[in-house]
Amino acid sequence: MTNLLYYGDNIDVLRRHVKDESVDLVYLDPPFNSARSYNVLFKEQDGARASAQIKAFEDTWRWDASASVSYHEIVEAGGQVSEVMQAFRRIVGDSDMLAYLAMMAPRLVELRRALKHSGSLYLHCDPTASHYLKLLLDAVFGPERLLNEITWKRSHAHSDTAQGMKRCGKIRDILLLYTKSEQYTWNTLYTPYSDWHLESEYRHTGIDGRRFKETDLSAAKPGGDVEYDWRVKRCNADGVRWVADLDEEWRSPRKDYQYLAVRPYVGRYWAYSKDNLVQMAKDGRLIHRETGMPRLMQFADEMPGIPLQDLWDDIDPINAKARERLGYPTQKPEALLDRIIMTSSNVGDLVLDPFCGCGTAIASAQRLERNWVGIDVTHLAINLIKSRLKDAHGEAAQFRVVGEPTTLADAEELARTDPYQFQWWALGLVGARPAEQKKGADKGIDGRLYFHDGTAAGKTKSLIISVKAGHVTVSQVRDLVGVLQREKAEIGVLISFEEPTKPMRTEAASAGLYDSPWGRHPRMQLLTVGELLEGKGIDYPRTAGTNQTFKQAPKAQSLIEAHPELFD
Repeated sequence: MTNLLYYGDNIDVLRRHVKDESVDLVYLDPPFNSARSYNVLFKEQDGARASAQIKAFEDTWRWDASASVSYHEIVEAGGQVSEVMQAFRRIVGDSDMLAYLAMMAPRLVELRRALKHSGSLYLHCDPTASHYLKLLLDAVFGPERLLNEITWKRSHAHSDTAQGMKRCGKIRDILLLYTKSEQYTWNTLYTPYSDWHLESEYRHTGIDGRRFKETDLSAAKPGGDVEYDWRVKRCNADGVRWVADLDEEWRSPRKDYQYLAVRPYVGRYWAYSKDNLVQMAKDGRLIHRETGMPRLMQFADEMPGIPLQDLWDDIDPINAKARERLGYPTQKPEALLDRIIMTSSNVGDLVLDPFCGCGTAIASAQRLERNWVGIDVTHLAINLIKSRLKDAHGEAAQFRVVGEPTTLADAEELARTDPYQFQWWALGLVGARPAEQKKGADKGIDGRLYFHDGTAAGKTKSLIISVKAGHVTVSQVRDLVGVLQREKAEIGVLISFEEPTKPMRTEAASAGLYDSPWGRHPRMQLLTVGELLEGKGIDYPRTAGTNQTFKQAPKAQSLIEAHPELFD
């Protein structure tokens, strides 16, 4: 199975490329509306979004002519989904919420089609839209296929109330879990016992310091060898409990012991055979009450833990210093996706994320030895996922990207139809990130790339990039040299379709050279899209084989290293 990363609108990708009943597990964390960043990777330090990103996504999920078309298509298809969409329109009107639901409805229909008979779907959302999405999923899957509504505590207690409003702080997300049928994949996971649970349930401590609880050894219904006398004896000395008498017969009872044969009370039977009870006694797992009745000692350190519940408050959000933090606004912790994937899929199964963003579901699926398909509508996200997989897995991460330009003609078409996506794609070819355009700043910088050259006590150096889809002239090279000096950057790069002219090369050469311990690098470099497609890159110091632009993902652990509790 080839792992696939698709660039494009997921509704088109699902319909054209994903077969019926081919997917074992779907995880999706869809954007709520235009007020929430949609696959926006980079923000200003003050929280403002880059102007290019705002322009690209400001109309996402607005109620407009396009949303109206989507609504009418799903309604005219008939069925339960049509009925619930009509009800939504009566409730919320022609609003952005209706546009969002009209976007989600056909995608959920396609995802159900793609799921295998044993498949499951987890929809990650916040309480703002979870009740609408739950009704929509009821219409798509059937209300009987709701397995769980899981609450994830995504942040610690804080005050996030709006000015002038009185309400509880919002610290949770919702995971709506639906299955395709009753024969769904389920691997029971366990969470560790809390201190409170240990103290309340495992109240006793053995002579070796191990916590245990006493459990009943009787049962309501007989089955097999469950009607026998259990022979016990107790030393006549005070304070000594009864113990099992493991002799076959009481031939010579000693006077300093009391002997007794016990049975469960009327209507109850032993839960185990006599041979099993004898073995428990030999293993030191029985404790006897003053009546002589045996009880089983269950040790806390031998129990798997508490079976997974629908409140997940043991997975912390990604904090500012977390190793896996990549700077993506809505990035989820890998531990959360690990739990989902391990619970509802097996090694070798296929996991699909149609809104894959920075690729946490993809990263977890790769590490947990599942096959995967990821879909996203921005080249920003695609580039980040490729970098993440390379950093974490190296050559072990084998996958194919579908939808990216692979020829000059493809790149020209992308530049013509979507200039911002072309810009982000071109920056991704050299491992750069889009530049933030601050208010009042001069234009001319489309991207930045950061690196370390081993000098000046590890100081971070910068490289600025300008991407031109149209005609380029020597004045644009001259302008970029000026920006290079103004920004105090070490290297500047101009990327264009056109071959640079001799005057342009002369102007670039006048910028001089940048010296590093690895050699001399032109301060102004001119690259064409064709050269980038052929594998040529920027000439700059790369001390670790990679740049510092995207926060590097930590090296991935193997499945056994990451989750040893799954293996003997």
